[in-house]
This record gives sequence, structure tokens and C-alpha cells, in this order.
Amino acid sequence: MTSPLYDIAVQRLDGADTTLAEYAGKVLLIVNTASQCGFTPQYAGLEQLYRDYKDRGLMVLGFPCNQFGAQEPGDAEEIAGFCQRNYGLSFPLFAKIDVNGDQAHPLYVHLKHAAPGVLGTEAIKWNFTKFLIDRKGEIVARYAPTTTPQELVTDIEAQLARA
Repeated sequence: MTSPLYDIAVQRLDGADTTLAEYAGKVLLIVNTASQCGFTPQYAGLEQLYRDYKDRGLMVLGFPCNQFGAQEPGDAEEIAGFCQRNYGLSFPLFAKIDVNGDQAHPLYVHLKHAAPGVLGTEAIKWNFTKFLIDRKGEIVARYAPTTTPQELVTDIEAQLARA
């Protein structure tokens, strides 16, 4: 039985449509991102994780979101340019989405329901909330925006070590 996560349709930052089935069998770190946030420097750490572990099966997937303080106002071209120019990002970025509310993307509806936050609340509280997904498409953990990418190394390595 495959994870329902893999059936979710997503759109790349360049407008191409795909599903998360493209990443089946990989360990995923899914993050809602923003270019004008106090946590934006985490892009550097996320890129480092991707470079360090992609050959072992890690995929970092970034989903820009403008729902928190309007900190991702740009269009796809502006987001891509910012991320390349400032952080040399090579991991996949996707089209800007909503993570909360009536227009929340199905991916985030799934993630929030499967891995509620503090006190069982499902809402995403801010940019750079992170979800770690195992190779079978199951959600392992949800991390607060204040959790740095470097703090995830032990958990990521544990997932990568699993068959």
C-alpha cells in the first residue's frame, strides 16, 4: 500500500505539474518558506542538508507561502532569483501556496492532520515549519520554525539508515 502523500499533486516553481510520487522511496524534509522572514537564513542550512544527504536519499522540498506577515510577496521568478542569488539553492522549490485556511494546499491539509503541533493544534504557526517524512511516505516528525536545519541531522540520519 502506498502512502496517500504520494498522490498529492504539486506544482513546481516553474509551473510544471507533478505529484509527490516522484519522491517515493526518499526521505523528505518539507518546509514552508519565505524570502523576507527572520528565519529566511535557514535556507542556507536547508541547502547544506540537501547537499550533504541527497546522495543518500534526502530530498528537501520548499513551498513558498505568503500567509505570515506577507513575507513572500514575490512571484515565482522573483522567488527563484532570490533563492539562487542569496543561497545558491539546488533543492526543489514549488509554486507559492497557502498552508492554513480554506485555501490550504492539500499537501498541508494532509501534513497538519497527520502531525499536529503543540497541544494538538493543526495550524502552521509561521514560516519554516518543517515535516520529516520517511521512505514509505509516513510523517516522522514536525518541527517548529525555531528548530534549525542543523538540529535535524540526527533524525535525518536515522531515517536515511532505514531501508
